[in-house]
Amino acid sequence: MFQNIGLSGLILILIIALVIFGPKKLPEIGRSFGQTLKEFKKSARELTEDEPEMKKNSNVEARKETTEK
Repeated sequence: MFQNIGLSGLILILIIALVIFGPKKLPEIGRSFGQTLKEFKKSARELTEDEPEMKKNSNVEARKETTEK
């Protein structure tokens, strides 16, 4: 997503954000964005870790159904 943004583009975005939000609000916005990103990554990691367990459980249930019949 951000592969095409160079250093000059990042500097421009930061300057615009500084003008819009001001120097007092910018660290607070950055902090909340970082926390949101951290929680998103944590949730995504938990979902990918749960996925093999779900497949394993569904295979066990499928085996039980076939042996019961």
